[in-house]
Amino acid sequence: LGVDVASFGDAHGSTGGCLDVVYADSRSGVYKKLVVSGDGVLLGGVLVGDADAYGMLRPLTGHVPPVAPERLVLPAGLGAPAAFGPESLPDDAVICSCHNVTKGAIGACASLPEAKKRTKAGTGCGSCVRTIGMLLPESGDGGLCGCFAQSRRELYEIALALHITTFTELLDGHARVWARGGEGCEICKPAVASILAGLGNGHILDGEQAALQDTNDHFLANLQRNGSYSIVPRIPGGEITPDKLIVIGEVARDFGLYTKITGGQRIDLFGARVDQLPSIWTRLVQAGFESGHAYGKSLRTVKSCVGQTWCRYGVQDSVRMAIDLELRYRGLRSPHKLKSAVSGCARECAEAQSKDFGVIATANGWNLYIGGNGGAAPRHADLLAQDLTDTQLVRLIDRFLMFYIRTADRLERTSVWLERIDGGLAHVRDVVVNDSLGICAELEALMAAHVAGYRDEWAETLDDPERLARFVSFVNAPGAPDPSVRFVPERDQIKPELPLLTLGATR
Repeated sequence: LGVDVASFGDAHGSTGGCLDVVYADSRSGVYKKLVVSGDGVLLGGVLVGDADAYGMLRPLTGHVPPVAPERLVLPAGLGAPAAFGPESLPDDAVICSCHNVTKGAIGACASLPEAKKRTKAGTGCGSCVRTIGMLLPESGDGGLCGCFAQSRRELYEIALALHITTFTELLDGHARVWARGGEGCEICKPAVASILAGLGNGHILDGEQAALQDTNDHFLANLQRNGSYSIVPRIPGGEITPDKLIVIGEVARDFGLYTKITGGQRIDLFGARVDQLPSIWTRLVQAGFESGHAYGKSLRTVKSCVGQTWCRYGVQDSVRMAIDLELRYRGLRSPHKLKSAVSGCARECAEAQSKDFGVIATANGWNLYIGGNGGAAPRHADLLAQDLTDTQLVRLIDRFLMFYIRTADRLERTSVWLERIDGGLAHVRDVVVNDSLGICAELEALMAAHVAGYRDEWAETLDDPERLARFVSFVNAPGAPDPSVRFVPERDQIKPELPLLTLGATR
């Protein structure tokens, strides 16, 4: 672990008189090397395990960095420059190498969408979008993005009130004047797609909806780091029959997939090529499985302990409740992913208080907690109501989820939303429990429409030849697999074979 600045001459490469600046941390699997000329010019480098700095370092190649090179490879807290960002780059630094767009050209634009439209920056491989976004404001006025001056909440209300069903209709009627008639951007397209899907606008791969989806929703599967995809069938409450377990094992064996039991009481299958997804899901659907929506901003799982049925401490049937809740809210599109859990007693084995909405059994019913999450910024959930009957519990969860979906910002988890919304927990309790705004009947009706209109996305996809036509590695060679998707063995299974990520001119 550390930084090494070493001489690097002709014995090791074609460029003499250069220096290597190397940072290596074998415990974290991180390796960074920069190659600097004798007069301090950054020539290139290699990043392994942590490529976050790529967007900054790539434009710096061919220039003298504004800080010492060794500081560019150090992680935060170990000497990395706190204030060093894209604004420190010279105006002639090429930010978008696909279209040879410099920082100066990007700086002449007012927003990211305008920069894309005027210079084509960020419309190639997309690796520069993050850096461009740091150079330019998205909108400057609190809008969703450069295309829309309205917030996500306002766009939801517009779509709901005016019965808008397409992105084009929303864009042409309510976007900024310069954005009307355009194609939107990578911020507003998936956000509006989520809004429209949440309002029951048909299958997400039908018509214009398909073009709005991000990479995961586009193929109804999670894209992995080597270009392969994962398959995650729904297993409500973690309860599964031996026959279904056998089917998962047979599918994994026959297609050579990597299998892993998740923290959400499901089984992930990794390593499928995009052209294999329909064949795999055909077998899973025939066995009674459906999409687990691991790829979407929607309900993932409702975790449970074994509850009163098996555990001597359980006071309610947590498995039954978890299954009922997961089947009720499956496929519910939202601003961000949703996780839930049901614990059969106060010992909290299902960790319900670390979920977006969690349920804990009491001797008198159920306690409902909201706004929890794990991750990088853990938050303990807050108690919304206690000692609820089954009917009361479901009604309050219906209201809470629909109120969150209507009012949250793009990609805002319930924990962040709860702390941001005016009045916080007290306000949410007034709205959801006491109906202070008089909207609970509408919230319940929206949820009832979702439950009644739910259809399994993969089952419907398999029945439609037009939808299935998208599942190919190459449009001009539908039957050909992607040769870049490769694997190597590890612990009797497979793992991705990954190439090194290079920055540019190395020796």
